[in-house]
Amino acid sequence: MTIHQNLIAGEWVGSTGSENVNPSDTNDIVGLYAQATADDVSQAIAAAKATFPTWSRSGILERHAILKKTADEILARKQELGTLLSREEGKTLPEGIGEVTRAAQIFDFFAGETLRLAGEVLPSARPGIGVEITREPLGVIGIITPWNFPIAIPAWKIAPALCYGNTVVFKPAELVPGCSWAIVDILHRAGLPKGVLNLVMGPGSVVGQTMLDSPDIAGITFTGSTGTGKRVAAASIEHNRKFQLEMGGKNPMIVLDDADLGVAVEAAANSGFFSTGQRCTASSRLIVTEGIHDKFVDALTERMKSIQVGHALRPETHVGPVVDGCQLKQDTDYIEIGVKEGAKLAFGGERLERDTPGFFLQPTLFTEATNQMRISREEIFGPVVSLIRVKDYDEALAMANDTPFGLSAGIATTSLKYATHFKRNSEAGMVMVNLPTAGVDFHVPFGGRKASSFGPREQGKYAAEFFTVVKTAYTQA
Repeated sequence: MTIHQNLIAGEWVGSTGSENVNPSDTNDIVGLYAQATADDVSQAIAAAKATFPTWSRSGILERHAILKKTADEILARKQELGTLLSREEGKTLPEGIGEVTRAAQIFDFFAGETLRLAGEVLPSARPGIGVEITREPLGVIGIITPWNFPIAIPAWKIAPALCYGNTVVFKPAELVPGCSWAIVDILHRAGLPKGVLNLVMGPGSVVGQTMLDSPDIAGITFTGSTGTGKRVAAASIEHNRKFQLEMGGKNPMIVLDDADLGVAVEAAANSGFFSTGQRCTASSRLIVTEGIHDKFVDALTERMKSIQVGHALRPETHVGPVVDGCQLKQDTDYIEIGVKEGAKLAFGGERLERDTPGFFLQPTLFTEATNQMRISREEIFGPVVSLIRVKDYDEALAMANDTPFGLSAGIATTSLKYATHFKRNSEAGMVMVNLPTAGVDFHVPFGGRKASSFGPREQGKYAAEFFTVVKTAYTQA
């Protein structure tokens, strides 16, 4: 089997590989992917630093052409790349193709942004002096991405980094290197100069740590666990480095008595269980008022019975496998914790057997939970949802905000009064009304509050806040 190598200073290198295993069928090896050493990472950082002066001053049409060509190829290969994504991560094929399409849209958006780079010209408070405010690239950007969105998250970090003239050292999640390798290969063939984009695959203890220890990385953008995010922050402060963190969530969805039952159930099922619940924006806490509680539980349980769990590439599958054995154990451990805490296991929780060996788990609903239980406070990152009964909207809002996280929050209601109040008073970075909490657009800002996020928002024009630095220049004519 061919080894997919690391890209360092424009050259493909690496002779030993690690297996990329399909969680829908552990007998299926997606490919072999090289493991970078600490020396490899140091060489990649040196290459990115050496080429930064040239790339940062490159023409906007050159950057536009490379990003546009990349977007076009990703979109043209969406079926192939979507299949690859579903094989390595476990999303269903429609979800995989959808994520690939989103990656293409992101590259296309930032191709356009290269032509919209702008600043300001202002009069000084002093006569005869002009002031120019411009944005310049930050420098060498370290990119560390998670396994749950193996092409979209790399895209929304790499595309703006290159758009604004930065060079990149990119470490994808060790579990899902395939899609990351594919987009780096596409960018490389699209004409990126050597050293502008460097791919270093391998374990965080080696690759990630070497990146964190380097004084030559000007900024690190990280998406992953809260614990690792804190390590990124501490290491970055040591080097006076800019850092951007997207971490965990324990996202609430409120269902009020006046909600459209069908809308509420579909939003909750989509948010909590689709993509196997492996989304940082998933609704893992349902907060339901007394008047609709029993009807909602009955309707959601019926909806869960219709969810088909199976091989990600099968057309009848609605929810694929958990990504690997470690994540499956974490999910089942939390299910045991929920039972011990006194929540009622209303549906699911069983490990499922299919005709291929894989990590299949039945979507799980706990009712009669409280907001103080661990299953309601800690991020499980699987298809496990706790449902909390409350008296009214005021109690629901207080419960929704009573969390260390603040990424996404939702409400199901037909009341303009409550929808408007919730949008203003929810302590989350993103708020959804009568929609799943998971599912965002590519051209608007993404990010949260409290322990969920730190630093400037990702995506859209707001990406410039992280990937550039502001310069103010004064001129006396």
